[in-house]
Amino acid sequence: METELDDEVVVVGGGVIGLTTAVVLAERGRRVRVWTREPVERTTSAVAGALWWPYRIEPMALAREWALRSLDVYEELAARSAATGVRVAEGVLGETELDEVDGWATARLPGLRAVRAEEYGGSGLWAALPLIDMSVHLPWLRERLTAAGGAVESRAVSDLSEVDSPVVVNCTGLGARELVPDASVRPVRGQLVVVENPGIRTWVVSTDPVSGEMAYFFPHAGRLVLGGTAEENAWSAEPDPAVAEAIVRRCAALRPEIAGARVLEHRVGLRPVRDAVRLERERLADGRLLVHNYGHGGAGVTVAWGCAHEAARLAAL
Repeated sequence: METELDDEVVVVGGGVIGLTTAVVLAERGRRVRVWTREPVERTTSAVAGALWWPYRIEPMALAREWALRSLDVYEELAARSAATGVRVAEGVLGETELDEVDGWATARLPGLRAVRAEEYGGSGLWAALPLIDMSVHLPWLRERLTAAGGAVESRAVSDLSEVDSPVVVNCTGLGARELVPDASVRPVRGQLVVVENPGIRTWVVSTDPVSGEMAYFFPHAGRLVLGGTAEENAWSAEPDPAVAEAIVRRCAALRPEIAGARVLEHRVGLRPVRDAVRLERERLADGRLLVHNYGHGGAGVTVAWGCAHEAARLAAL
């Protein structure tokens, strides 16, 4: 006979992957607790630029499936943008050709087209994609979880054996490196600069074809998020002033009005990159079920709902 305890799930990790997974589980009738070391607003997810598009994630074929399932959800949430923090915004995917996305994105995003010369000084695609304000979206996810009967608890975990639940879902991102332990998870450091928005309404993601350096900006209410960097195996969470200056300079080369924008804050996030997302389950020696859902690189927001549904399936006893 099934008991209430059998329905209980503890999700370890309070970022976008953990919260989204917890929401899906709770709305399927499971009793869910999220254990998070940091408040939701201080997780790595809170730093994300959060444009929907697969980036630094493998395997790409599966990532695209998870991304498209997530796209369905984000398009629905965009109808309640003020509450959810999700809206569909237009912009440029620089240095990207239609044939690179044919077969997965073009069928689902019929508005994709090549950029015009007045829109971008190079090759690229014009697209309308979900852009997520994480300062709104993460608290909204927490509230949706609470409404479904779940709870978020401030608890640090040093060993998964500490978790007193028949089902544990590991959504710890970079923390899985020590917690599992899984030495294959590594940080890819991203630094951002947040400035006052000088009136820019469209986003741009650009990559220098020679140096490989990135420049991107995402407009939100009253502010513009500028990026970025992708430093392999860099652990520092402290903003580098020289890097910040270079980010502003690269973005201002795309839109000159950015040069004079007042800086509001600096952010650093460590993307949890792995050769492949770990989304699988294992049975522990004591009979408990452990589901892993980590290693999403720079695409955690992009694939969150697709991975959450798969994790929820794996969490079935």
